[in-house]
Amino acid sequence: MARGLAMRKLQSLAPAQILRPRSVRAVACQAQQQEDVLLRSLSDLGEVAVLVLQGTHLVQEAMDRHKTAPTATAALGRTLLGAALLGAYRKEEEQIQIQFKGDGPLGSILAVADTKGQVKGRVGNPAADPPLRPDGKLNVGAAVGQGQLCVTRTHPGQPRPYTGIVNIVSGEVAEDLATYLAESEQTNSALALGVCIGRDLRVKSAGGYLVQVLPFCSDDTLDQLEQNLTGMPSMTQLLNQGLSPQEITDKILAGLGSGGSSGDTIIPRYGPCEAEALKGRMLRAVASLGAAEVKSILEEQGQVEVTCELCNEQFQFSEAEVMQYV
Repeated sequence: MARGLAMRKLQSLAPAQILRPRSVRAVACQAQQQEDVLLRSLSDLGEVAVLVLQGTHLVQEAMDRHKTAPTATAALGRTLLGAALLGAYRKEEEQIQIQFKGDGPLGSILAVADTKGQVKGRVGNPAADPPLRPDGKLNVGAAVGQGQLCVTRTHPGQPRPYTGIVNIVSGEVAEDLATYLAESEQTNSALALGVCIGRDLRVKSAGGYLVQVLPFCSDDTLDQLEQNLTGMPSMTQLLNQGLSPQEITDKILAGLGSGGSSGDTIIPRYGPCEAEALKGRMLRAVASLGAAEVKSILEEQGQVEVTCELCNEQFQFSEAEVMQYV
C-alpha cells in the first residue's frame, strides 16, 4: 500500500459512539467503573505515539455540573475528551481551546485543556437532545450542525496564540478533530472518542484514543497500524468490555510493541474549579465593569452574583469584597 494512501486512511479513522437501536434514549453498558487515567505510549521502534484516555468520571462530572441532556452530554463529553488528548501531547504549560461553532440546537461547544490533564467546558444549550438517528445512535451531528471548528493553542513562551479553523465535517466531534489535525497541523493521526449513556441516563463509559504517526515511520508499520485500527471496536465497546488503557494500547500497537509498562500516565480531572481561584477571577471580572456599574448592581440587589460558565459554580460577593477591586 502506498504511504500517502495509508496516511489518508489513518486520518479518516474516527469511530464514535455506537448505540444499539432502542425506543428510548439509553443504552445498556457493562463498563467497569475504572478510575480515570490517560496513558501515553510509544511503539517499540518509536514510530507511533498512542494516547488512550479512560474518562468516564470526567464526563459524568461535566454532565452533573451542566445538567446536560443525553445528546448534549455525548457532544460535550467527546469534546472534553478530545481536548484532553490533544492537550496531553504538547509542550509544558501549553493550553488548548476547542470551540465548535455550529448552527444546530446545541449552539456552541467550548472545551479548554492543559498538558496536565485538566479540562473543562460548556455547551450553549444543555437541553439539546434531537431524535435518535435511524440506526439508533444519539444524533450528535444534528445537535452540532454545520459551521466551523476553531482550535487555539497558547503558550506563555510564544508571542501570540496559534489558531486553526476548519469547517465542521460531520458534527460528530472525532471526525472533525481528526480533520483539523490533518489540515491545520499536518498531523497524520487517528482519533476515536465515545460516550455511552446507560438506562439510568448516567454516563456508563467514556474515553478515547489518539494515534499519531511520527516522522520516518516505515510503510510496514503504517500497514500494520492501519490493519489494527480498521478492526478495532468502538471506544465505548472496549471500555464496556472492561479493557484498561494499557490493554487498549496493546490492541492498537499489536505487532508493533507497546513498550509494556513504560508509558507514562496522567490523571485527568474536570477543572481547575477551586473556589478561591474562581473567586479571584470572578471579582476581577466584576471590577472590569467599572465602579458606576458595580455600584448600580449593589444598589439594586445588595450583592453581586456571578456564575462561571465553564464550571457552573455560582459566587455571591458583598459590597466590601467587590469595591476593593474597583
